[in-house]
Amino acid sequence: GDIINLIPPAWKPATLRFPENSDPVAVLTAVQEAGLDFPLIAKPDLGERGLMVEKLSDAAELEAYFSRETPAMLVQAYVDEPVEVGVLYYRMPGARQGEITSLTLKRFLEVWGDGHSTVAELMARDPRAALQLPVLQRRDPALMARVPRAGERVELMPIGNHCRGTTFLDGRAEIDEALSRRFDAIADALPGICFGRYDIRCRSLQALREGHDFYILEINGVKAEPTHIYQPGFSLVEAYRVLFRQWDTIYRIAQANRAAGVRVPAFGVVVRALCAQGAYRRRWG
Repeated sequence: GDIINLIPPAWKPATLRFPENSDPVAVLTAVQEAGLDFPLIAKPDLGERGLMVEKLSDAAELEAYFSRETPAMLVQAYVDEPVEVGVLYYRMPGARQGEITSLTLKRFLEVWGDGHSTVAELMARDPRAALQLPVLQRRDPALMARVPRAGERVELMPIGNHCRGTTFLDGRAEIDEALSRRFDAIADALPGICFGRYDIRCRSLQALREGHDFYILEINGVKAEPTHIYQPGFSLVEAYRVLFRQWDTIYRIAQANRAAGVRVPAFGVVVRALCAQGAYRRRWG
């Protein structure tokens, strides 16, 4: 919530934050008063790997979602744009320009109709989709029983996370001068953020380059992975090379900040934060 508050309103979906175990009626009332329309995205304020992220189609689904125990939550307007990307960008403290080191194109979990098989049958024949079949059979039995027409695309998961079946594709070939300068402009509006992976929905990569029809869904900090390494067939050795280069970049940014007088947390503070995160994951994961 603190990070997303830094993003200019024109670049992000309308977002509301709710404390732990919020009353579902209170959440629905706040959503209505804010003028947000369904569908909506609900996700933990502190989340990872798609934990508890859901698309809520109506008030009944929202009330059912918040009827269980929840951590502090964000509720966002759903961004209905066709392209979702993860862009890892960094800029050294004091520099005017930065660098995009990773660009991931996300292909959502889908099946294609043949005119006679149900969605469940189509999923069962696809090794990747079959992993999500038990989840969707519980969540949407009507969808599972539907027979798509021949050639019809059926999107199964609207959440762009590989734990939800999304395929991550290496999009680094799309990195160019225009895209790099666009992220320089974005970073100019976010002082203090030297490193992060920006998860973005946009009309197209060209629209993102030109600075219109894009929305920053979230910004992930130093724990963010360069997700292009999850491209099917990507070399394990090369993936570790990418990670080592990233960790070196993070170290250099930290050293530059320390040299500039930025206060760093004490070792004990870091340990307590890691322990708290582990407890959070055990409770909600």
